[in-house]
Amino acid sequence: MGKAFFVHESAIVAKSAQVGSGTKIWHFSHVMERAVIGRNCIFGQNCHVAPDVVIGDNVKVQNNVSIYTGTIIENDVFLGPSCVLTNVSNPRSQINRHSLYEKTLIRRGATIGANATVVCSVEIGCYAFIAAGAVVTKNIPDYALMMGTPAKQHGWMSRHGHRLTVADGTGVMVCPESGFRYREIEPGKLRCLDCKESEPIPDDLSVGRDRYDSFKSEP
Repeated sequence: MGKAFFVHESAIVAKSAQVGSGTKIWHFSHVMERAVIGRNCIFGQNCHVAPDVVIGDNVKVQNNVSIYTGTIIENDVFLGPSCVLTNVSNPRSQINRHSLYEKTLIRRGATIGANATVVCSVEIGCYAFIAAGAVVTKNIPDYALMMGTPAKQHGWMSRHGHRLTVADGTGVMVCPESGFRYREIEPGKLRCLDCKESEPIPDDLSVGRDRYDSFKSEP
């Protein structure tokens, strides 16, 4: 499989798995048969990637995350520590549903917070932000901030992970870190006016320099 990616000596990667260059797979993780992993990904300790899972480039998977068959993860996704993904809506130990695994699609740039749960057969929109501990049971719009059990939308998040709160007279909201402008082009559908969702963040905006609290508005 070459030496273009790193696998810790305690990790296991199946010979039939495909792993992109620059990817790092750390302690006690297991990548199973026919899994496809893109470039420059990071898998923390005790991660599991099931057969036939497809993962894009630059995906960050924190400790104790299992990604089950039926899951498709696009580029630039962040999976927080111990978040939970599923692939059968009605599991029973006595019923074999291996041929009925359900699809979960996590679009580009989305964040799944620590200990959040994603029930299968949903699509999480690009740059959506699932808060820690939330339980996702339905499709999530692009850029949506989802909180609670079950998860409900509590506004919008920018690509840099900041809540978009105050709109001007034209409906434009501005990310306090990047300066990118956002607007609902129709009810429930947000778009960035300065950088297409399919394009990477410019290099000069890809490194955080100030802590999250420094961007919060004064009460």
